[in-house]
Amino acid sequence: MTTDRNLFFCTSLLIFLGVLMSYSLSTYTTVVLYHYGEFHFFIRQLSSAIMGIIIMWGLSRVDPSKWFSRLGFFLLFVPPLLIIGMFFLPESLSSSAGGAKRWIRLGFFSLAPLEFLKIGFTFFLAWSLSRTFVAKEKANVKEELITFVPYSVVFVALAIGVGILQNDLGQIVLLGAVLAVLLVFSGGSAHLFGLIVSGAFAISVLAIVTSEHRILRLKLWWSNLQNSLFTLLPDRLANALRISDLPESYQVFHAGNAMHNGGLLGQGLGLGQIKLGFLSEVHTDMVLAGIAEEWGFLGLCVCFILFSVLIVLIFRIANRLKEPKYSLFCVGVVLLISFSLVINAFGVGGILPVKGLAVPFLSYGGSSLLANCIAIGLVLSLARYTKG
Repeated sequence: MTTDRNLFFCTSLLIFLGVLMSYSLSTYTTVVLYHYGEFHFFIRQLSSAIMGIIIMWGLSRVDPSKWFSRLGFFLLFVPPLLIIGMFFLPESLSSSAGGAKRWIRLGFFSLAPLEFLKIGFTFFLAWSLSRTFVAKEKANVKEELITFVPYSVVFVALAIGVGILQNDLGQIVLLGAVLAVLLVFSGGSAHLFGLIVSGAFAISVLAIVTSEHRILRLKLWWSNLQNSLFTLLPDRLANALRISDLPESYQVFHAGNAMHNGGLLGQGLGLGQIKLGFLSEVHTDMVLAGIAEEWGFLGLCVCFILFSVLIVLIFRIANRLKEPKYSLFCVGVVLLISFSLVINAFGVGGILPVKGLAVPFLSYGGSSLLANCIAIGLVLSLARYTKG
């Protein structure tokens, strides 16, 4: 019970920090760019936070033997229908980003179905893998590939849907990573994992070279990364390898400035400069850069420590669960949270191309927050009612 309580409070603390940073980093954007009231984004995120904590607490009290599969299948099948339905909605009821409709407007709240589909997909993997890979005796690579075919079909269909309807390669990468690693946890061999990663890499390359804006984002990433890498090489070798006339990544450049300005202890809450028009959406995808500037390196370390504690607590719960689908779901939630955090952090630091993935609990966004609270609530439910 101590682990469950600690997980609830650790998650709630991350949510509180996210609400705090939503206010601190969005005030300039709210007033100057959108002409809203100073507390517009803060009130919206606070409302989502309160709702999310209530949902998380409520789900922790339900009996998973009755509700886990029902909720899982609901999150698996309903969000895709909403994603398709968005394209028949008028502009007054839907919002667009990246050339695709991604939100359904519900008055004060905007719903992003894809955020909930990620939880449903994780449930599907846990439910299905526990009936195939976990239940079977050790097989050779050929047998594993045959068993993996249905998963590849489902994932390809999901990737095509998300890629075409949502134009969001970052989410495809995230879900593909969860699928590959969860296969290993369910008993898949290293050979199968290697084949999946190789195939995913080939598909990713194809997706990049067939899209001009993705090629540009790759160039922006390399223009920043080569400056860092080549400082470690002799000048003659660096000059020979350098690709000149590349555009500089605007986001990564200013994110780097923010982290440099923050130093060890930061500029102070609300005193950062990056939010003053340099990065208008710093409270969303670039929230880690905003935290680094206002709270400094130590503040950023505190956030990563909280995430580490949260991950360890979920792994402890997964380890004491006897039902494979329950433990695999917990591991899947860990993978969703940790991969989202790492991909975002590496993007802000210029190590990976910026993917537009939110930082769980910290980035502004009600749908992402509610979806993650549902995931943690289900984990707490499994911990509370399942005897390990």
